[in-house]
Amino acid sequence: MPSSSPLPSVLLVGCGKMGNAMLEGWLKHGQKPSVVLDRHDHALPSPHHHARTVADIPADFTPDIVIVAVKPQKADAILEELGQHFSNPVLLSVMAGRSIESLTKTYKKANPSANPTVVRAMPNTPCAIGAGITGLYAEAGTTAEQKDQCDALLRSVGETVWVEQENLIDAVTAVSGSGPAYIFLLAELMEKAGIEQGLPPETARKLARRTIFGAGALLDHSVLDASELRIQVTSPGGTTAEALKILMQPDAWPKAVSQAISAAAHRAHELSS
Repeated sequence: MPSSSPLPSVLLVGCGKMGNAMLEGWLKHGQKPSVVLDRHDHALPSPHHHARTVADIPADFTPDIVIVAVKPQKADAILEELGQHFSNPVLLSVMAGRSIESLTKTYKKANPSANPTVVRAMPNTPCAIGAGITGLYAEAGTTAEQKDQCDALLRSVGETVWVEQENLIDAVTAVSGSGPAYIFLLAELMEKAGIEQGLPPETARKLARRTIFGAGALLDHSVLDASELRIQVTSPGGTTAEALKILMQPDAWPKAVSQAISAAAHRAHELSS
């Protein structure tokens, strides 16, 4: 859990689904005066400020951290503009794929004297309810205090893990950044299958959702491996065993999940330039 002291002040660039998910968590925990830079309207409590353009940012505002949460393909213009406005920020990127080299190069394009310290992070949408998980990587030269500030922000909306190699952020993206979508798909398919078996839609929906919620909570609280928990549920010759015969065929879940995560990681790498 985060400390009782206020969270660092931030300039949050982009407040879409992920940016808003993080912002909701930060505001609940108390945060130094911050600015959201986004073209859409946002009602922020005082003393926080909404800006539609960089020119709208209060002249006396210097954030502890600049957080870039826009789509990777649309980041270049705003990064160049920020480079002229904040010369030496801690730049925390939550964009999939964009490498530190690419971010630094773009940031310095319009202001060669700019010298950002770049930290990459990949949170996920459960941050909105304080149940997120974020993987982080800091470039060489990042101070312990700068890392602690980034960590405090992300710990306020869930848990954090740090990786030692930048390319591992692509794997984090594929496993946990995109992971909620895999779970939502499972819920969708379980609900559909329940309806096919004759359950009323609302009953199938509740059974699927609460099963995933309960299993996730049990997994989170248990010291046992996921495989051991699976075995405990699976009585030899029982109903679960019959279902797992299908799901655990080599060309079923073992292959599909591996291929899906590999494809996501590959796409993250493609976005690195």
